[in-house]
Amino acid sequence: MTDTAASLDHANYPLRVRDFYLGRQPVLDRNQALYGYELLFRSARQGEADETGLSATAAVIAHAAQLGLARAIGDATCFLNVDAEVLASDIFAFLPRDRTILEIVSDVVPDDDLLARMRALAGHGFRFALDGVDGDSLRLQRLLPLAAFVKLDLRSVPPAQLPNLVRRLHGMEKTVVAEKVETRDTYQAAMNLGFDYFQGYYFARPSVLGGRKLSPSQLAVVDLMNLVMSDADNADIEKAVKRDVTLALNLLRLVNTPAVGATQRIDSVSQALLVLGRRQLQRWLQIMLYAEPATRGHNQTPLLMLATTRGRLMELLAQRLRPGQRAVADIAFTVGIMSLMDVLFGIPMGDIVEQIPVSDEVRQALVGRAGFFGELLKLSESIEQADENTELVLPTLKELQISGDDMIELEMSAFQWSDSVVRYAI
Repeated sequence: MTDTAASLDHANYPLRVRDFYLGRQPVLDRNQALYGYELLFRSARQGEADETGLSATAAVIAHAAQLGLARAIGDATCFLNVDAEVLASDIFAFLPRDRTILEIVSDVVPDDDLLARMRALAGHGFRFALDGVDGDSLRLQRLLPLAAFVKLDLRSVPPAQLPNLVRRLHGMEKTVVAEKVETRDTYQAAMNLGFDYFQGYYFARPSVLGGRKLSPSQLAVVDLMNLVMSDADNADIEKAVKRDVTLALNLLRLVNTPAVGATQRIDSVSQALLVLGRRQLQRWLQIMLYAEPATRGHNQTPLLMLATTRGRLMELLAQRLRPGQRAVADIAFTVGIMSLMDVLFGIPMGDIVEQIPVSDEVRQALVGRAGFFGELLKLSESIEQADENTELVLPTLKELQISGDDMIELEMSAFQWSDSVVRYAI
């Protein structure tokens, strides 16, 4: 294959490479560990329908190559939608073949030329996933021998057909992915049916139980956060940390991640306060809540990744919109991180803001999605679900005067920062 990256901005491709924002749909395994992402690029031009076919996919791949695919997916696997026109092109040269799965969209007709092209790409090391499978069909029979993955949309396949379909696909040694898994009940049902992977944000949907309290280890972190946020003496903060050796070790591991950017190793809490300052120390304590020892493990990884990405993206957005106002960016990060604590703790957000003292503007953003920070939070949440919430994203981008060019760069930076944090936090 030839490298055609330089040709992707040609006039034949009317959609400019930088006219996108990016959504990532997580794909998790049966341990709820992150396996990969389906990348969802959407046009950021107000009032214009999404492009499909070669022009859009060429721009997606070119853009990912320009910015570095690793910034978008880290070490995960990438699912990328392709149609017949894309498959017939030669735009795959710079993709990591061992971590790229070409997802055949539902309207692809498997004629002889397309099957021959798929066999050629398979010879170069690419794997395929089939999308839009809703039962047995001639299309499925022709494509299935070349597919490693089959995606089943749980909202469109009749539930009565799922057990036999999953069993048959496993008998053919196919990996079966459940799509549109948006609730924990749906996830549990798909687990019982034997699905291998699960795509959706079910892990980020609140499952709240009134009256629950924070665990002792979480309370220790929250108590330390409150000390840091108050006017407590540094000596009192250090004394509180030393009462919990595990807390101290985990905190020091986190504040020494590359994402902190410290020029020297931080070996004590007093040094962390000196080097980072209280606002930055508060940030790492907030992250610790998602990676604390009592719950650390595979099932925390996607929530930790989502929370750190959301917090960092909101911080970067605030920096862009309110330049020079460091305190505003810090508040935006706090709102992003705290916005998933109802999921983490299983406690309603209203109860959380009673246990963790926050300002009125943070409270309004978290409970009512109101104010400047509430708008940033709504934008971040909508982008995370870019396959369904496009109509919510575009007006907000226009209102905030954020271009697709700006948005994609901020997202890539947030993904990269989050990936760096998670590598060291679990």
